[in-house]
Amino acid sequence: MRAYERLLKYVVVHTTSDEESESVPSTNIQFDLARLLEAEMKELGISDVSVDEHCYVTGRIPATKGCENAPKIGFIAHLDTAPDCSGENVKPLIHENYDGKDVFLKNGRAITTKLFPHLMTLKGRTLITTDGTTLLGADDKAGVAEIMTMAEEVITKGIPHGDIAIAFTPDEEIGHGASLLDIEKFGADFAYTVDGGPENEIEYENFNAAKAVFKIKGVSVHPGDAKDRMINAALLACEISSMLPAAETPAHTQDREGFYHLTDIKGDVENAEISYIVRDHDASLFEAKKKTLNMIEKIVNEKYGEGTVVLTITEQYRNMIEKILPHMHIVDTAKECIKEQGFEPLDVPVRGGTDGAMLSYRGLPCPNLGTAGYAFHGPLEHITAEGMDTVVNVMCAIIKKYA
Repeated sequence: MRAYERLLKYVVVHTTSDEESESVPSTNIQFDLARLLEAEMKELGISDVSVDEHCYVTGRIPATKGCENAPKIGFIAHLDTAPDCSGENVKPLIHENYDGKDVFLKNGRAITTKLFPHLMTLKGRTLITTDGTTLLGADDKAGVAEIMTMAEEVITKGIPHGDIAIAFTPDEEIGHGASLLDIEKFGADFAYTVDGGPENEIEYENFNAAKAVFKIKGVSVHPGDAKDRMINAALLACEISSMLPAAETPAHTQDREGFYHLTDIKGDVENAEISYIVRDHDASLFEAKKKTLNMIEKIVNEKYGEGTVVLTITEQYRNMIEKILPHMHIVDTAKECIKEQGFEPLDVPVRGGTDGAMLSYRGLPCPNLGTAGYAFHGPLEHITAEGMDTVVNVMCAIIKKYA
């Protein structure tokens, strides 16, 4: 079975995660895909298949004879889809021998060459899109499908290999996908998440990340008697926002440039709250951004009175490159295998976080491979069958090299 055929089967299973939930998994519907995969993995002959109480699906393909001492390689993808757009009642559309032109969907939506110039390079391929009413779910059901197809090829074609560990995780889209994976049980020396963009993509850098929340306590008095008495918390939230660099926002930055992203602002005269996510690839610039926030807290309290503003900064994840650099053979091997498929490796810094970042800091070096998908998290999401085949071939080539 080709990877895209599995993708078509998986995307119709509703698995959206819930960022408001405190349970793991955040939604029980993720078990529906987990159980489907459990049965399929057993049918393929994968060993030690299990689904734990937190919806982590794991399995192992034991080393072939003579390869028992080869490195143990892991492959990881996630079950959930992003809550940004509906993932229920997905109706994928197949465009065979795609003509490289604009694709018109329902709800007046279109995947256009103006928005996505790469579409012209996909001419002649089998393009898979949504019908325009939901996301597709290639993020990351494409990764799941590609890992499953790789496993089938390794087993049925008798490809020599060391131990191969497989895991499918819940809740990646809400930042919890790798937190409860039992790394010791997983048993890999290193791993690859399969959760990126184009088929020639390799990612091993991501943002350093933190959440920052200013809680503001105002003084509410009658506006007719407010002179030198009122402190308007809502206005103060606006003042705090104006103290940050206007150019350092997601709308004005790219590549390795960091930002402050205002995610939420609420309040009234008496109380207000303003929330940011803070990002930078460079660790020293990241620390400087946090110092800027602390300085704003200090300045505002000196101006309006101690305790007017309380800032809480919570670190979320770190740049995985610090943990990947001592093991760069993982990246170099992937690049070699991408070149063997006729592509130039696309070395991309992730403007976000990945399961691989958390896993790398937990002791499992874990860069990220592309899935061949584009425009994730929305109704313009698309992918090609041929691109997915390439990803499967890259994984099989990595396995052969380490064997």
